[in-house]
Amino acid sequence: MISVCNDSHSDFILLGFSDNPYLEKVLFGIILIFYCLTISGNMVIVLIFWKDPKLQIPMYFFLSNLSLLDLCFTSSCVPQMLVNFWGPEKTISYLGCAVQLYVFLWLGATECVLLVVMAIDRYVAVCHPLQYTTIMHPKICLQLSSLAWGTGLIQSLIQSPATLQLPFCSHQIVDDIVCEVPALIQISSADTTYNEIQISIASIILLVVPLIIILSSYGAIVRAVLRIKSMVGQKKAVSTCTSHLLVVSLFYGTVTGVYLQPKSHYAHEWGKFLTLFYTVVIPTLNPVIYTLRNKDVKGALMRLGQRIWNSQKN
Repeated sequence: MISVCNDSHSDFILLGFSDNPYLEKVLFGIILIFYCLTISGNMVIVLIFWKDPKLQIPMYFFLSNLSLLDLCFTSSCVPQMLVNFWGPEKTISYLGCAVQLYVFLWLGATECVLLVVMAIDRYVAVCHPLQYTTIMHPKICLQLSSLAWGTGLIQSLIQSPATLQLPFCSHQIVDDIVCEVPALIQISSADTTYNEIQISIASIILLVVPLIIILSSYGAIVRAVLRIKSMVGQKKAVSTCTSHLLVVSLFYGTVTGVYLQPKSHYAHEWGKFLTLFYTVVIPTLNPVIYTLRNKDVKGALMRLGQRIWNSQKN
């Protein structure tokens, strides 16, 4: 059977959960609340880092990068998601889908690398505390941050054009909630072996390898903590790492579920909920996790609130 593709640049249709309109209405309300919390929470994290001198250290520099990334990442897909969930119109223009794909891949890959950088920062802080300020000086932190953002951009510039150059048939129905590479490959009429190999290689480089590095770093951290004789010292060392480890578990647990899952209808439907989780829920949880478990951040929030209160009184 020959598939005829009349216009590869026509609008896409993001099916989402169109077979369950009631679920989409419920998800619209939930996602809207989470999106507002994501914007406000991450903006506060970025603000207090730049405004509070006590947070001008590597750990909070990387945390502000993560918050900025989450702001951009969720904004690249959630507004379109809300439009599609609210009404029967589920189209996204070819240009809109292309931009979403480029940004989505860029920021998703950046977060994979940034979480590795944050794990290395915690490794140096716990295992080499006396050399921490020497090793993690501002220039190195800026270079590591640039490496994360640059790696993500290169990944997007490689994989996005390869995906968008595929021939797509008219009435391009994407069975997903965002323009992701796996979903776009499925609707192409061409041989996608090269693209699938590309996804596999990218998954190994950006998911498997970083996860191995992170686990190795925390293995070394655990050994270092066990050598600390003071219980107070052990608790302090563990408290600096638990927030990051929780964020890593949430992010990699869901992303690997989407990109490394078997190809089946059940897995694909479950993958939509996983995509919702790491695009909507995790960016909201990140500032909450770091705020609730960190006295420095809570102190900075209190000082910021006090300054705002005093300025309003004056």
